[in-house]
Amino acid sequence: MLEDCSITRQILDRVGDKWSVLIIVNLGAEALRFKELQRRSGGISQRMLTQTLRHLERDGLVWRKATPTVPLTVEYGLTSIGESLLGPLTSLVDWVNKNNGKIAKARIDYDHQHDTQE
Repeated sequence: MLEDCSITRQILDRVGDKWSVLIIVNLGAEALRFKELQRRSGGISQRMLTQTLRHLERDGLVWRKATPTVPLTVEYGLTSIGESLLGPLTSLVDWVNKNNGKIAKARIDYDHQHDTQE
C-alpha cells in the first residue's frame, strides 16, 4: 500500500498537521493575504503561519504571489494539487465536527475509569 514509506510519512506529517489543515481549508474558497489568512486560522502565530506556508509551498500545495506595491502585497492560494486535497480534508473536518462530542465523552469516560483505578 505504501510505495515509499519515507516520502509518504513526510507528506502525511504535512497534511495531518493542524495548521496545514486549517490553512488549506481556509484557502479553499479564495486566495488570501497573509493577515487575513492568519485571522481566519485563529490562534496561529505569525512565525508558525510563515513556516507552514513555506512548507506547503515547497510541497506544491500552495502558491505565493507577491505584487510589488507599497507596501508589498502577498497573496496565497491553492495549487491544483492543493485543490485536490481540499475534498478529503473537508471531509475530515466534517467528520471531526460530527463526532467531537462523542470523542470528548469517550475521553471523559476513559479518564474517569483510569483515575479511579489508580
